[in-house]
Amino acid sequence: MDQIVMYSDGGSRGNPGPAALGVYIETLGKQYGEYLGKKTNNEAEYSAIVSGLKKIRSLVGKTKAKETKVECRMDSELAVRQLTHQYKVEKEHIQKLCFEVWNVATDFASVSFVHIPREKNQVADKMVNVALDEHSHQKTLL
Repeated sequence: MDQIVMYSDGGSRGNPGPAALGVYIETLGKQYGEYLGKKTNNEAEYSAIVSGLKKIRSLVGKTKAKETKVECRMDSELAVRQLTHQYKVEKEHIQKLCFEVWNVATDFASVSFVHIPREKNQVADKMVNVALDEHSHQKTLL
């Protein structure tokens, strides 16, 4: 059984504010960021997890995904504790995002969520800022 390690991060400038996600799929050597529009930090964090899992599924294929374990590493302790059922998710819009994560997770043999210090999530964090900076730069060119 294969294992893939994915780092994810989401952030907004303002809360809510312009937001982006960053994903680094260490095992596959892939990284990317995506501008999300106006979102909260938590919405961006969950969007990053969903996006990363979908990207892994598309890269390895649905059949191989069913045999793959994914370890999601992130610096959002809140998201990790919510996704591992240590904290209750009370806000309805975050509940929907949790369900989306869990639905995508069913495509894999297993998905685990691990909290890491911010300094160990530098690649994903960088991708968030690149996406935000690129969007900001595009707006100034218009």
